[in-house]
Amino acid sequence: MNDIREKGMNFITRWLLNAVAIGMTAYILPGMEVDGFWALLWAGLVLGLLNAIIKPILLLLTLPITILTLGLFTLVLNAVMLYLTAWIVRGFEIASFWTAVVGSVIISVISFIVSKSL
Repeated sequence: MNDIREKGMNFITRWLLNAVAIGMTAYILPGMEVDGFWALLWAGLVLGLLNAIIKPILLLLTLPITILTLGLFTLVLNAVMLYLTAWIVRGFEIASFWTAVVGSVIISVISFIVSKSL
């Protein structure tokens, strides 16, 4: 029972962490817009689910190009996940693919810093 409760809290923490990182990135980065609190929460949830379900499959399928680029292709995959999140969530907009690339890097850095401080 405690294991289930701990996993649930871990999921909620990661969800809120994603939402905070997306919000901070949207504040910093022109071309990335979030229309309100609920869009931010939905974007955090969708990004977390995409990263948990779709991203591992894409990493496996693109392993040869990831190896050839010495791992830099994962930046493209992160941008694709963020762009797909913007496509799914109403109220979350990304102006271009390059905005998604820069945004995914900023989100990753913010998530890393915040998760290490928890």
